[in-house]
Amino acid sequence: MTYEEVLKAVFPFLEGVDLASCMAVSKQWRHIARDDFFWKCACAKRWPSICKRPNPPTLTYYKLYQTFYKRRPGRTLLPPRLSFDDLEFFIDIWTEDRFIFSEVVPGPILQNGIKIPPPGVCDMLRLHMESSEYKMKVPVEPRFTVPLSQIVNVSVLVGRKDSNKVACILNKSKFDYIDRTAYRAMANDYLDFSPAYPFTTGIRAWISLLFMDSGNEGVVDVFGIEMDFMDAANSKEEVLWLLDMLDWK
Repeated sequence: MTYEEVLKAVFPFLEGVDLASCMAVSKQWRHIARDDFFWKCACAKRWPSICKRPNPPTLTYYKLYQTFYKRRPGRTLLPPRLSFDDLEFFIDIWTEDRFIFSEVVPGPILQNGIKIPPPGVCDMLRLHMESSEYKMKVPVEPRFTVPLSQIVNVSVLVGRKDSNKVACILNKSKFDYIDRTAYRAMANDYLDFSPAYPFTTGIRAWISLLFMDSGNEGVVDVFGIEMDFMDAANSKEEVLWLLDMLDWK
């Protein structure tokens, strides 16, 4: 069996990525690997039904594989129409018998976050706060304490100064998950989007109470509030676009 025959016997069994690597070995290997039969074999491993046609739907199977073998990187977003300067957040947190936090938080304050965690913060929470993930944070001043035995609820509205409209982010959501190892209590709610975006659903807003031990058993000392949208929005621009899509009233 000749050298070329060996390659032609092996190439049909390779994945497309490996076949592409073979094309970079030499001019001879590239010439052999460009045979569209081998790329039809690679496509058949991913999309067998499309290879039942007598001819490829694109010019060649090589072109088909090149185009669809991996997800394209995310496109660059256009500049958002909103800015944090246009926004203010109405955050209300209450227990069974009293409000423990009720503030209007300007957008720039929430955007700037907590630059330096206060003394006494546990290492796990400190790492979380210093991570590169985009999260909005606001320091709580003065701090408040929360008995873990009580039910704690939260509502968050956001207002636009440019149009005097308001949208809901969280509505009477309960802090029903308390992570004592990470020193966070979390609540979430599904976002309501404008009818102009009928296929945008299933995205949740999360809000967390950042706390440390108060010295009293069963009571936590809250020093900050954090809000994010998990993987749905991972940058300032993505957050602003997401907020712009809400059902503003």
